[in-house]
Amino acid sequence: MKLDIQEEVSIPEGVQISKVGHLIKVNGPKGEVSKKLSGPGIEIKVENNTFQIISKKATKREKKITYSISSHIKNMIKGVTERFVYKLKICPGHFPMNVSMEKEYFTVKNLFGEKTPRKLKISPEVKIKIDGKDVYVEGINKELTSQAAASIETLTKVKDRDRRIFQDGIYIVSKDGKEIKG
Repeated sequence: MKLDIQEEVSIPEGVQISKVGHLIKVNGPKGEVSKKLSGPGIEIKVENNTFQIISKKATKREKKITYSISSHIKNMIKGVTERFVYKLKICPGHFPMNVSMEKEYFTVKNLFGEKTPRKLKISPEVKIKIDGKDVYVEGINKELTSQAAASIETLTKVKDRDRRIFQDGIYIVSKDGKEIKG
């Protein structure tokens, strides 16, 4: 059964949304985020203080795309108003680990006593703050911020060792304010 779907996202004070073709730009107090969003049979409008996603006689696929676009817009609005913050914990077990941010590279030295440091290039839109045993990854773009946090965790992944014994590494503790149970 095909239904008409109209999803509305209210635009808060101090946030402007503009649409040029399929490119949607969201401006706010923390910065600007842009993303290409479109779908077959889906109409996107910006009117007054609402962002409307309309699909006439939507199939299951169009319904999924409509709600996905709505979620992306809500995340973009949240990013330009509040920022996304991911917290990681440095857990050195066997060797003291040195973590630093040099220009655009996140560097981990002396992981498992390795002589060569492990490096990761970080997007300039993502800011990393190192505070003792905590690493804070923050940015206005949710995809870039979460990918940077996940890449840092993957950088220190244990390979060819018993993970029950060698628990050294950097682990995500909090995803945008939500504690992770482990």
